[in-house]
Amino acid sequence: MKIEISADKRTAQGKGASRRLRRSGKVPAIIYGGSQEPQSIEMDHNDLYHKLKLEAFHASILTLSVAGKADQVLLRDVQMHPFKQQVMHVDFQRVDKNKKIHMKVPLHFINAEASPGVKTSGGIVSHIMTEVDISCLPSQLPEYITIDLAEMTAGHTLHLSDLVLPEGVETVALSKGENLPVATITIPRSALSEEAASEEAGAEKKA
Repeated sequence: MKIEISADKRTAQGKGASRRLRRSGKVPAIIYGGSQEPQSIEMDHNDLYHKLKLEAFHASILTLSVAGKADQVLLRDVQMHPFKQQVMHVDFQRVDKNKKIHMKVPLHFINAEASPGVKTSGGIVSHIMTEVDISCLPSQLPEYITIDLAEMTAGHTLHLSDLVLPEGVETVALSKGENLPVATITIPRSALSEEAASEEAGAEKKA
């Protein structure tokens, strides 16, 4: 998904200036990284607030235009008001197309209902991870990683080494030798109790 956003240069600095910006429906922000100096910007609050609800906005290369000049950036930090639905500040990092980036991307689990562990054994899928830290070139950044649970059986745990990753993408933890668990299927105690009771009843009939 290609996402474009726009901003204006911000000249006034300090807490007082930021408060005035927020009262006028704007959000103070900053762009940093690359060979350029950090740049203070201001953005429309409502537009930014709605874009922050998009999953892809948090895990995509964004095109940010400031006064007609476009940069490829990543969203790096969002500060929200403690109890209001208000964005207080955002940080963007410029992207170098030739340098690898580290990014957290969401995991999308599919076919859980069709897996033997759920369909046959009555198990429940536990998502130990909902996102994963990856490393890749900007052009290879996936919006999300799909995990197919169709073959999972009860008691089985899926690890990082089991993930099917796009070309050029690697998980940071696995590259450090940490093969972390991602998802597992467990049998609820109630199901186990019913199974045991059924077996017991069957044994009594035979006796």
